[in-house]
Amino acid sequence: MTRRPYIVGNWKMHGTRAMLSEARAIDRAAQRHMKVEVALAPPYTLIHPIHREAEQIAVGAQDCHHADGGAYTGDISAAMIADAGAKFVILGHSERRTGHNETDALVRAKAEAAFAAGLRVIMCCGESAETRESGKAIAFVTEQLTASLPALADLPGDIAERLTIAYEPIWAIGTGTAATTGDIAEMHGAIRKLLVDLFGEEQGAEVRILYGGSVKPENAAEIFAVPDVGGALVGGASLTADSFMGIALAASEPFEV
Repeated sequence: MTRRPYIVGNWKMHGTRAMLSEARAIDRAAQRHMKVEVALAPPYTLIHPIHREAEQIAVGAQDCHHADGGAYTGDISAAMIADAGAKFVILGHSERRTGHNETDALVRAKAEAAFAAGLRVIMCCGESAETRESGKAIAFVTEQLTASLPALADLPGDIAERLTIAYEPIWAIGTGTAATTGDIAEMHGAIRKLLVDLFGEEQGAEVRILYGGSVKPENAAEIFAVPDVGGALVGGASLTADSFMGIALAASEPFEV
């Protein structure tokens, strides 16, 4: 089964109730682009308000804690975000791995908690500029993913429905410079091979692999034409309906070389 392109907006630490108008505009536009699956991951404070108003887009969270509950001041469990209306959670983003010292083992524990709470998971991976320049990017990313993903036995149901991978080279996030289509093709191909090795041909071939890192309406169509690119995880360009849906529109129309 061929799954629709998946375009996910990560609002990061942006957004107050004043931005609900942008979320509404994105939702209305998404209703006109049914060939693409559109989702938003706003701050925790906006998950329920957007979920309550959205008719087409899915709403998710940018992180969750690995425990069901307890004395973890300031943290939010997977069950709590699901209760607020979240359908998915982004895990392992480089800004969490680096800024919060999250290990692969912790990311894996969070993924297990998210699946147990009935959430879909977008698992992020990506290498630094130094790793890329050393020629070890593919080895680093595949090892990072292998250590971060739950075992097959811990992934209930349709894996391709529950799990999405997002490749985001750290050096491209927020810099305005996306990876080349050749680099993207090589990495996505390596990730696809890993998924097939981990989950089998039938399910591993269906898991969508998103690209993230300076995706814009201007370069989106070229990126989406790369084999094994099943959508995008979008940062800054997802903060306005015009730019975000420009990317979604590029995903809904085949790119001609």
